Amino acid sequence: MSGRPSLLFDLDGTLTETDHLHFAATEETFAEQGVAIDWEIYAARILGGANANIAAEFLPHLPRDEGLAVMADKEARFRRRVGELTRAAGLTELLAAAEAEGLACAVVSNAPRANAELMLSALGLSGRFAAIVLGDELPRGKPDPLPYRAALETLGADAARSVAFEDSLSGIRAAVGAGLATVGVGQSAAPDAMRASGARLVARDFTDAALLRLVSARTGLSLGAEA
Repeated sequence: MSGRPSLLFDLDGTLTETDHLHFAATEETFAEQGVAIDWEIYAARILGGANANIAAEFLPHLPRDEGLAVMADKEARFRRRVGELTRAAGLTELLAAAEAEGLACAVVSNAPRANAELMLSALGLSGRFAAIVLGDELPRGKPDPLPYRAALETLGADAARSVAFEDSLSGIRAAVGAGLATVGVGQSAAPDAMRASGARLVARDFTDAALLRLVSARTGLSLGAEA
């Protein structure tokens, strides 16, 4: 596929730190179903996953529709926990540089639309992205590459000239599967696990010099990153 360069961002844990809110909501919801989880289980098997897959794995005693209803309740509990959110360090500057040079940007997430809209509003980013592609609204969510492929198609973008940013292992596998150079950001997963899942590099946030160099090299965006 040929097309323009783009930047594709996961939402939770990538644009802002929300993993603690999701974990609390999941732990509370699952406890009512007699299912106990800890952070290690959450990070390895739930973080970044599609709700249908999570329900199938952790709530197999429930019919599919009931499992999905439990996950919808979990998302509602998460939304009630959302207050002010802080953008990841360096994100504002990266988005400003992309906007100045007309670089297409999209959010690619497994979050329900209500979550995505609430979070982007709390971050002051409503209307900032050219596309919001949600695995929840597609036949398959992450770790399947479909959400990223759909985002590339929507933007008219070329995977070979684009970069994805992800905090979860399932998200990294999805982006890599779509042919994207992928950066593991944040601290949701161990750096070695991110690299093993296919991350080109791992960065704490969007101020990382190696991240900026990769973006410049891949997309042609001028960021003033040190050589």
